[in-house]
Amino acid sequence: MKTFNEMSPERLRELIAGFGKARIAVVGDYFLDKYLEVDPALAEISVETGRSAHQVVAVRSSPGAAGTVIVNLAALGAGSLLAVGFTGDDGESYGLRKALGRIGCRTDHLHVDPTRHTPTYLKPRDQSDPSLAGEHQRYDTKNREPTSPATQQSVIQSLDALVAELDAVIVADQVEEPDCGVVTEAVRHALADRAERYPNVIFWADSRRHIREFRRLIIKPNQFEAVGRDEPKPGDEVEPAELEAALSRLRATTGAAVCATCGSDGMIVSDPEPTAVPGVRLEGPLDPTGAGDSATAGAVLALASGASLPEAALIGNLVASITVEQLATTGTAAPGQLAPRLELWRKQQVR
Repeated sequence: MKTFNEMSPERLRELIAGFGKARIAVVGDYFLDKYLEVDPALAEISVETGRSAHQVVAVRSSPGAAGTVIVNLAALGAGSLLAVGFTGDDGESYGLRKALGRIGCRTDHLHVDPTRHTPTYLKPRDQSDPSLAGEHQRYDTKNREPTSPATQQSVIQSLDALVAELDAVIVADQVEEPDCGVVTEAVRHALADRAERYPNVIFWADSRRHIREFRRLIIKPNQFEAVGRDEPKPGDEVEPAELEAALSRLRATTGAAVCATCGSDGMIVSDPEPTAVPGVRLEGPLDPTGAGDSATAGAVLALASGASLPEAALIGNLVASITVEQLATTGTAAPGQLAPRLELWRKQQVR
């Protein structure tokens, strides 16, 4: 397998210069990440139950799941952003739309379905401990009943209304329960059809559970998903030869390029020959929350700016290496941070 280990600072600047022209729609499951900052010194004992009543002193919210991709695209300076999906008719929907609007994302194709919840990750944390150890157990609100045909059709109609004017469509398939989120079987079929009909538009998919079911879209599985290992154990690895063979088979099945993420080792892309794109080696505490979404944002913006697939994977690696250093939050990277990170990566390649 060949390795991509060179990019000049000039080439990076050239690609970054195109970010502001990119028109991108993100089709997928929009969650609200809601953080509750708890002050343990203020804990009270409930008179009625005798149990601890934790005291929330601050609440902060940000777009999650597909929204995390949008946040990262905005931080990198994407030209125009459109959210395609649905929310419930509830307070979390209001908070999510307000947060997306603040970063310039259009939400007129984020449909309201009053029969659904707005998916929410409720994240209490200890205000006095900024490390990962300060995180309490999370509470999730998700939809566990199938999405209605009418709402699925609304999503497909929005895709059709927008696709001809776009540079890229990113699919962020977060919901694991089949057909209970935005990216149902019908929506996947529509995406495959539009990817074939609009070859000049970049179609890129990331999925928690269904990545192998996409066709004609660039897919971003992790190394275990690529070889069909659904329940990897901590410390598991995929042998390079096994992964290389799996990528070739997967590419033949999907009919499009494959970008497999390999944690700190970076990505392996296949278009059609497998090429390793090393990651940035880091030290110190790291938080991988949202790393895949940030890598997607960087890679797709690079592709929209004319990058080759290995170049795009490298920029995705650079972005993710910045976001994972931001603890207890879904981090972002700014364009100005990429050149110093590229310099670090280049030095690591000649050791």
